[in-house]
Amino acid sequence: MNRREEPVNELPVPSGRPAEPRARRRRWSLRRRLLVGQVALLVAVVAGIGIATELALQQFLVHQVDVDLTETTEHALGDVGGGPSLGPPPDQHNAPGPPPSTGESSGPGPEFLNRRSIQPDTVGALVGRDHSVSAGRVGNDGVQSALSESARKQLAAVTPGKPVSMDIEGQGHYRVLAETTWSGKTVITGLPLDSVDATLMRVLLILLIATAVVLVVATSAGIWLIRRALTPLDRVAATAARVADLRLDRGEVTLPVRVPVADADARTEVGQLGMAINRMLDHIAGALEARHASETRIRRFLADASHELRTPLSSIRGYAELALRERDTLPPVVAHAMSRVDSESRRMTTLVEDMLLLARLDAGRGIERAPVDLTRLTVDAVSDAHIAGPDLQWALELPPEPIVVTGDTARLHQVLANLLANARVHTGPGTRVTTALAGDGRGGAIWRVTDDGPGIPTELQPEVFERFARGDSSRSRRAGSTGLGLSIVAAVVKAHGGAIAVESRPGRTEFTVRLPAAG
Repeated sequence: MNRREEPVNELPVPSGRPAEPRARRRRWSLRRRLLVGQVALLVAVVAGIGIATELALQQFLVHQVDVDLTETTEHALGDVGGGPSLGPPPDQHNAPGPPPSTGESSGPGPEFLNRRSIQPDTVGALVGRDHSVSAGRVGNDGVQSALSESARKQLAAVTPGKPVSMDIEGQGHYRVLAETTWSGKTVITGLPLDSVDATLMRVLLILLIATAVVLVVATSAGIWLIRRALTPLDRVAATAARVADLRLDRGEVTLPVRVPVADADARTEVGQLGMAINRMLDHIAGALEARHASETRIRRFLADASHELRTPLSSIRGYAELALRERDTLPPVVAHAMSRVDSESRRMTTLVEDMLLLARLDAGRGIERAPVDLTRLTVDAVSDAHIAGPDLQWALELPPEPIVVTGDTARLHQVLANLLANARVHTGPGTRVTTALAGDGRGGAIWRVTDDGPGIPTELQPEVFERFARGDSSRSRRAGSTGLGLSIVAAVVKAHGGAIAVESRPGRTEFTVRLPAAG
């Protein structure tokens, strides 16, 4: 894997607070939306019924008051000489007599309030042609009392016609009706609406209590029903989550997870989703099997080809070495050509050996098990790297006691050598490369190879351990990089049960190898 030395362009960070992405905004779950929608619909229905009930009851009760008010007004109008609403004007001989007296002296207000049939809390007023106002109120004990000046003005302002509702100052809420007499006077009567208001308030309170009870019951029942209805969807989601946790990127992969048959019923929406997921999983399983079969064939071909190429490459190298023994007798052009044949055959032999090693590691072969002294191995590998790259600064950090693990000495030496070669090839002269060996506290070992070179581009870091992965750098091609070095490192470390990771930024790149304890 090659590293680029181009500078990394950093995007400017805005000074203001970044806008929150839509994907991170808080969203309600399907359960909550269904429950809120159900409750909101129920509230709307109950509120509509309550409002309609209140309006209908109010109209009914006010109508009953209007009937009594009309009757009272007609009696009062007849007591003061009649009016157009009672028919034609009476003649003098048939004029009605005085109103039936209560036997008591009348108090403040018009005389018709002294009638026996007047209801308690009735108000009445008589407005003369000269705009004089005589107004009073009948109490519960039948005694008339005077109204205030502002109350008399309110009654005097009532227009003859239909009954109206109004708040009379000092008296309360009343239903008032005005009629005109033949003499031009105005008779005004009013009945209290306190009983109507009290009845409407009691009904409203009952409706509110009933609404609260209905909401509690409906919410509880809705939670239970929605939870039960969405349980199959939870099982489908759990199946999808288990599939998402599977490693599908490499190796032989099986998909034993499927949506249960009970949740794959085509007659329901959730069942249709379950059937679609099952079909998708079947297609994925078929694609994974085809991919695995293709990878197996490719690996077998590489192993067979690498094995078969070793013999002709050995022959080519042998004939090239034999010809070069007679270099002095060969023409210069032929001698140079044979030298190049020998060099390229050696390079190709190394590539074939690397491919054959990877094929063996893929098949689970090629690793021996024996105690390995990593301290001595590290010293030897760094010494070899120092000879190969004298223009770099090589540093070594070792623990006070030797560290021994179980593994293949040659392959572990190849791991460290490839990491050091990677640092040597992809950094410039004067780069400091530090190799550190330490224990992990559990009997295992940790290798760290750190350099202060240009670093690996961020977009290439996930691919550094892939086979034939190289950066676009001419220096790597001059060094003869095949793109297999780090992939061999990863394969050998994995075969030993360890792990490898890389962290890189401009000015610092660190490869970390963790090997398990011996035995």
